[in-house]
Amino acid sequence: MTGRVDFAKAAPKAFKALINLDAAAREGLDPTLVELVQIRSSQLNHCAYCLHMHTTDAHAAGESKERIALVGVWEEAGEAGFYTEKEQAALALTEAVTLLPGGVPDEVYERAARHFEERELAQLIALIFTINSWNRIAVTTRKVPGRN
Repeated sequence: MTGRVDFAKAAPKAFKALINLDAAAREGLDPTLVELVQIRSSQLNHCAYCLHMHTTDAHAAGESKERIALVGVWEEAGEAGFYTEKEQAALALTEAVTLLPGGVPDEVYERAARHFEERELAQLIALIFTINSWNRIAVTTRKVPGRN
């Protein structure tokens, strides 16, 4: 697999704007939740580059190997107590926004709204669409996992 255009160099203003959006989206969110959301979105988008980055970051931040490994089956693992109700609501919203199966179902949105205050919910939504943007850039430009 070889890289294509270097997005950061070829579109520096867009890259910087996305960096700033990413930083703004994370404000006020639990760093562990941020990594779980980014891992799940990256799995769904088949983005090996981002998946490698965020699993590595989550592990370095102290996240357990078990929780990192089980993000792809969070519903079943949640029933076994690996994820909080709030984390499960965030992961459900991540899947709905990432996949957009005819929109975000009301029950998924309402579940998230029960666990997140309005500002925090808006931040979570921003985080989800930001990681989706990063995933699409990395997949399109064929970013290689483990390399800058």
